[in-house]
Amino acid sequence: MSKLVERWHSSHLGRVVEVTRWGDVGTPVLVFPTAGGDSQEIERFQVVDACSGLIADGRIKIYSCDSVNGRAMLTSEGDSYHLSWILRRFIEFVGYELVPAIRTDCRADDIEIITAGSSIGAYNALASLCQFPEFFAGAICMSGTFDVARFLNGPVSDDFYWASPVHGLDRLPADHAADLRTRQVVFACGGGANEDIGASWHAAHVLGSAGVPNRVVEWGPEWPHDWHTWREMLPLYVDEMP
Repeated sequence: MSKLVERWHSSHLGRVVEVTRWGDVGTPVLVFPTAGGDSQEIERFQVVDACSGLIADGRIKIYSCDSVNGRAMLTSEGDSYHLSWILRRFIEFVGYELVPAIRTDCRADDIEIITAGSSIGAYNALASLCQFPEFFAGAICMSGTFDVARFLNGPVSDDFYWASPVHGLDRLPADHAADLRTRQVVFACGGGANEDIGASWHAAHVLGSAGVPNRVVEWGPEWPHDWHTWREMLPLYVDEMP
């Protein structure tokens, strides 16, 4: 399959971000890395290979980008106010820089994107959908970590509530909330080692209380918080998305 790697200096983040694409045609799927991952992490861990049939059939093309905010949380970059700022600016980078780049690459100014991710990537997928529902058809959130307040360890600013769906969904503008109610979210989580299905149920409750369609799919205890779980999940739920 074809592969394209691009880098540019993000005006929102003030640093260079790498973006990778696999495939040539089809519905764009934006897959966020795990916490400290780069744009090619999903290729190294065979997630792209797991979706190769869908790519070869021209049904999807996959994009990924560096997990800038995930790295910042993982390394405790700056204080809690700085981390709140990075959380927001990364999601703004997605909406104002990455989405236009994907649409240009697809030669379609109005194409809707499926967003996905595992662990912290699931948080980024959900946050991107909630802030920019006009750009995304839905989110596939695998083994998600959604309450990112535990990474900040201190007081937070309004940027945190803007970027955290489980804390600030009720602050969305009315038009965003209305758009979001026309989208769908899948929360899939295993029951094996290091999984926390409670995080998915909590996020699902927050969304459901706001009228956002979603479902939680509990996989069995044989599915841990690991890459082989996500290799099975992603092509299954991408295939179900409209």
